[in-house]
Amino acid sequence: MKIGTVELPNNLILAPMAGVSDLPFRLLCRECGAGMAVMEMVSAKAILYNNKNTEELMRTVPEERPVSLQLFGSDPEIVAEIAQRIEERPFDILDFNMGCPVPKVVKNGEGSALMRNPELAARIVRETVRRIHKPMTVKIRKGFNDAEVNAVEVAKRLEDAGAAAITVHGRTREQYYAGQADWDIIRQVKEAVSIPVIGNGDVTGPESARALQTQTGCDAIMIGRAARGNPWIFRRILEDRAREEASGRAPEPGSATEQGRAAETGKPDVSELREMVLRHAQMVVDQDGEGLAMRKMRKHVAWYTVGYRHASKLRAMSNSISTMDDLRNLLTLLEP
Repeated sequence: MKIGTVELPNNLILAPMAGVSDLPFRLLCRECGAGMAVMEMVSAKAILYNNKNTEELMRTVPEERPVSLQLFGSDPEIVAEIAQRIEERPFDILDFNMGCPVPKVVKNGEGSALMRNPELAARIVRETVRRIHKPMTVKIRKGFNDAEVNAVEVAKRLEDAGAAAITVHGRTREQYYAGQADWDIIRQVKEAVSIPVIGNGDVTGPESARALQTQTGCDAIMIGRAARGNPWIFRRILEDRAREEASGRAPEPGSATEQGRAAETGKPDVSELREMVLRHAQMVVDQDGEGLAMRKMRKHVAWYTVGYRHASKLRAMSNSISTMDDLRNLLTLLEP
């Protein structure tokens, strides 16, 4: 899989998720097989005005490369200037966000609000591509709402402006993350442009990953919410592909490779889960200190334990963890 001049080891990409895809989580997903991760989105204006929080959001390490840094904004000059200013940082691809549905972002004309202004979006991409050497990609949605489905038109404009790849989330802004993703719009975009198209939405494991690529012809798959508490999802999809390649055909839904712990939404055994949670937590402690790390880990513990016995009890108890010892004690209660 190649985006511009950047070669990815495979076509599975971790989506940018605010408050989730920080450096520790990106590293774990890369270790579990993700071909690339995208950092949490960063405001171009925040960088311009030296907001102290942006530095942490942009922090990366050599072990996670290739990695993509995602900007959002609505002013072509500011986005291009910031892209040029930060290009020397150790990231490989610059991604531009046109998909964020959060009201405070949309009200500023940023994120998915740009789906309503394809001309402005194209100007942002054109001006930025003109100033940087690294590939620039863009993440879009199906449209702003069901009455304004324009992903194909937007994708064509962005390709003409110089985008190296397009990620299509098959939901409108008004859907947020609810309902079913429309994979047909991903297919339509793929057929309309010649640059790589990355499909995003409703991939929860090997079977849906196969289905998305089969139905849309997309070049790569972006996985977001299904990776929360489940960095193994990338490994399982790659293992499924290896089995398919070895056998010469895809397994039928419900076959042995899709049962038990290898099911579409399956997770590993308890011992591996405990090890991963503790390793994740220690990485966050090393980055942020124990107190802040434990507050951050509470939501991750809730995601990691979905599908295991006493999960609801563990989630409630996780709200009071404040030390690594608290977390270790909590995980002793975990059962398959």
